[in-house]
Amino acid sequence: MSLRHLVLKGIVPYSKAAKLQQELVTKFLAHKASPATTPAPIPTIITTQFSPVYTCGRREVGTVSQEQQDFLKDNGRAEFHEALRGGQTTFHGPGQLVAYPIIDLKKHNISPRNYVCLLEKTLIKICAQYAIKAMTTEHPGVWTTPDDKISALGVHLRRNITSHGVGLNINTDLSWFNRIVACGLEGKRTTSFENEGVHGQIVEHVANAFVRQLASSLDIKDIQVETIT
Repeated sequence: MSLRHLVLKGIVPYSKAAKLQQELVTKFLAHKASPATTPAPIPTIITTQFSPVYTCGRREVGTVSQEQQDFLKDNGRAEFHEALRGGQTTFHGPGQLVAYPIIDLKKHNISPRNYVCLLEKTLIKICAQYAIKAMTTEHPGVWTTPDDKISALGVHLRRNITSHGVGLNINTDLSWFNRIVACGLEGKRTTSFENEGVHGQIVEHVANAFVRQLASSLDIKDIQVETIT
């Protein structure tokens, strides 16, 4: 089995990745509905960096007031979008690795709960490669201390097809997180590679490491890299 790594180069708007992700999910669902007549898609991971954007999870869809949205947009410096993923409001922006795996969990004999654990373990291993000790806590995501979160997770499943995924802070401007209670957790902080003393890392290099690690966990050895500009 192969895995396709789709690299969206540069800083892209959230809508560009969301559209591509939905197109891929639709192909997976079409194959599930008619496997005899529809080709089986290749498991895919989209990696990119977003221009500044706040997204809310499905539990908050329709509940974020226009006043709050305007505050988050900060006079046009950022966007706001509703998403179908789990979790609450978070920030994505330059310097943060966003990775969206689109895979059929049934094909890999992975339960939804184990899939979330797999993403967490993958992130912890990636942090370790850069000499950052990370962990899970009773709260979602990956942390460097019980109060400092380095990566947020928010996934969506439909008929065991995954979408959305992780945001790992590399050299993100963390001041953007001051405008929200990140993921709804009062009194917690957000951190990054740079904030943890790991400087000069290129997001694309960390993305490649993440994809290789996740592919290994899925027992996939062949990775096909495609770049979209």
